[in-house]
Amino acid sequence: MVFWLIVSRIQLEIRDFEGLKHTIRGGQLLKQIIINCTGREARVAMLEGGRLVELYIERPEGRRIVGNIYKGRVENVLPGMQAAFIDIGMEKNAYLYVADCLPPETEPEEGKRPSINELITQGQEIIVQVSKEAFGTKGAKVTTQLSLPGRYIVYLPNVTYIGVSRRIRKEKERERLRRMAREILGPNEGIIIRTMAEGMSRAELEADVSFLRACWEQVWSEKKHVRPPALVYQDLDLVSRVVRDFVDEEVEEIMIDSRPRYAEVRALLARYRPEWEQKIRLYTGAEEIFSYYGLDGEIERALRRKVWLKSGGYLVIDQTEAMTVFDVNTGKYTGSHTLEETVLKTNLEACREIVRQLRLRNIGGIVIIDFIDMEKEENRLQVLECMEGELRKDKTKTQVLGFTRLGLLELTRKKERQNLADILLRVCPCCEGTGRITAEETLASALERELASFSHDDRVEAVLLEVHPHIARVFVERDYIEELRNSTSIALYIAENSALDQQRYRILFAGSEAEARRRLQKQ
Repeated sequence: MVFWLIVSRIQLEIRDFEGLKHTIRGGQLLKQIIINCTGREARVAMLEGGRLVELYIERPEGRRIVGNIYKGRVENVLPGMQAAFIDIGMEKNAYLYVADCLPPETEPEEGKRPSINELITQGQEIIVQVSKEAFGTKGAKVTTQLSLPGRYIVYLPNVTYIGVSRRIRKEKERERLRRMAREILGPNEGIIIRTMAEGMSRAELEADVSFLRACWEQVWSEKKHVRPPALVYQDLDLVSRVVRDFVDEEVEEIMIDSRPRYAEVRALLARYRPEWEQKIRLYTGAEEIFSYYGLDGEIERALRRKVWLKSGGYLVIDQTEAMTVFDVNTGKYTGSHTLEETVLKTNLEACREIVRQLRLRNIGGIVIIDFIDMEKEENRLQVLECMEGELRKDKTKTQVLGFTRLGLLELTRKKERQNLADILLRVCPCCEGTGRITAEETLASALERELASFSHDDRVEAVLLEVHPHIARVFVERDYIEELRNSTSIALYIAENSALDQQRYRILFAGSEAEARRRLQKQ
């Protein structure tokens, strides 16, 4: 048994070493997908050239609802906001904007868009689909423009529209796909042809349409028999969704650690591309799969504020409710040529790491990048081109707006799901998310003012104070206790309580010194 385990581990190590050796083929970084779904949460890691670039986590209590279709009820219609709030059975009502009530092919003239109260009324039952997860204090965003995603197409019921992904650039291929779509679709049906459909046959496209058409017929039947709020269609879970949306010819290997899910994924791949079944492998090692691939350390580093670059430079990342700011610094890197060359090299390296961090941390919304100042306009253009090139690897919609007059690069990235920090971390109960707590000097000064209020009471000779052990240690090391006694003429006795917030102190007793000592001994 021991011998078998040793041999198995050696085989796995050989396989992994060979995988790392061949992370580049034909000048392109190869991709791996590592799936961990043996515990209460499912985790999917995307690797490019052996480096973690994207991470997806799904928990039973926090399963993604984007793509789900609900039968809801209109709770409020707000003409002033041109929006309505819909009860879909969640803790917070969902938000429906007027533009999301119109069919996707509708392009109203400027100033002629109908008002929200012309489209829906309070109390009305309505079918909506979640387009954006709930974030912070905001409920989920929903739309009446329903769609069912498949591998090659997005099916649009009750809409006569054919769209083709912008990533399919050859006009001849775009027209071929449009022509096939027109032949396949029935009346009141539309589709958006996805990037993965490039080069696909009519049979493959038609199979996707037929499957999604059947799904829609089931949704339509289901919604007639339920009372709002009710879920009428649930999108695939994380593992199945990843296989549908991310597995392509560039993915070299899919490693999964659950035997039942391994069988499911094989079946799903067989339906899409039978020749890709060989890509999936069952991981049976004794070591936890993420640990084996060295991903736990990568995830921990993805939660830090500071990210080091290989050259010795570093990034500082600050995420706020309004935006995310990246600050680029040369750090330990001094270069070997001119300052401008050093700055350019650091900024180009930063571009690649910033895009990786955007994907890995799933940062959405407004992003501001403060690159190191460059004197030459040609160097700015080179950095801009590098950023745009790196962003092409990102499936999430991103728009680069360019440099501001202050030299800051602006871009926006679509918010599709929670960012990594929101999933894995919670707000600190001490600092409440500011990242700062009250300085010990500030605490000592506040205490001095409070002790001064006792100085006029002759009965108060001493005060028994309860503080966190760290604060007690600092007060002793910095002689604050003696200083406070000298300035207030009141003896200070300290009891430690590790459960107490470092920003707080508690006065347990104020009176005679003998009683203060007695109470301290009883603590």
